[in-house]
Amino acid sequence: MSKAANLPGMLTSRACGMAAGLLADALLGDPARHHPVAWFGSWASWLEERMHADFTVRGGWFFVAAVAPLAVTSVILERTSRRSSLAHAALTALCTWIVVGTHSLGREGTGMAHMLDNEDLDGARARLGHLCGRDPSGMDHPELARAAVESMAENTADAGVASIWWGALTGIPGLVLHRAVNTLDAMVGNRSPRHARFGTVSARMDDLANLVPARITGATACLLAPLVGGSIGESWRIMRRDASKHPSPNGGWCESAWAGALGVQLGGRNVYFRRVETRPLLGDGPRPGSTELRNATRLVSAVTAATGAAAALGLLVSAMFSRRMGPRKQMSPR
Repeated sequence: MSKAANLPGMLTSRACGMAAGLLADALLGDPARHHPVAWFGSWASWLEERMHADFTVRGGWFFVAAVAPLAVTSVILERTSRRSSLAHAALTALCTWIVVGTHSLGREGTGMAHMLDNEDLDGARARLGHLCGRDPSGMDHPELARAAVESMAENTADAGVASIWWGALTGIPGLVLHRAVNTLDAMVGNRSPRHARFGTVSARMDDLANLVPARITGATACLLAPLVGGSIGESWRIMRRDASKHPSPNGGWCESAWAGALGVQLGGRNVYFRRVETRPLLGDGPRPGSTELRNATRLVSAVTAATGAAAALGLLVSAMFSRRMGPRKQMSPR
């Protein structure tokens, strides 16, 4: 069978597999034990210890060495599994479930909101480390809620929409490699003295991989703002006005959209364990609290579900048009 003739089946199995994987994440969350992303993190840590040097070029070679085995393996899996639509759909579902993490993201947000409801600030401070790398020791209720909302907004793109985007475009390689790039950015793409230059390539590759997905995330959050009591028009206005204020080329689109949808103000002074950053303010409302944090969690789930449904529908429509165009190409005169 030719590649052209097999294209509709491949697109259909990819759509079904991604939909099944997203449903598994929504119902089950991340695998409880032996998570493959943790395996990759261990491999990258082992490699970083042996390759580290305070040079950008060395960090580039580290990036290539870390992702190369996954790139080769994922391409082989994608190509060989296409021989059976069922196998391709099942493997795509498994990879989607592994790399998408918005269920766990929402669970952490809900847990923090419950602690803030009960004014359990010590518990909320301890839990914040599951969402971001800020120093929570001096944070009060609004600052803890703000940090959680900002992290959830940005990670909706990182842990959900970007994986859906790359998976829809390229299948298993896109799913696997995006999660690898995002993991490397989290590990070495920070601004610590050790990784100031070594992590540059990893950070830039993550920025590039999330360039389109971050904007899709922001736009989708604006469209779904009424689900959390917000306004589409106001959310869009805030996002368009404030997105470029953020130091990240991608994070501002997500955080400003969440700020507009929730009617809160994000940004300000962020204290990390090795540095302090003062970021521009995003949005026009008050600081968020536990109620807004719960709404932020609902928005994470809604944005993930909407983009996943759009991706699956787009793949199925593409498969339908591919089937219709196939016979026409065969009948056209030479």
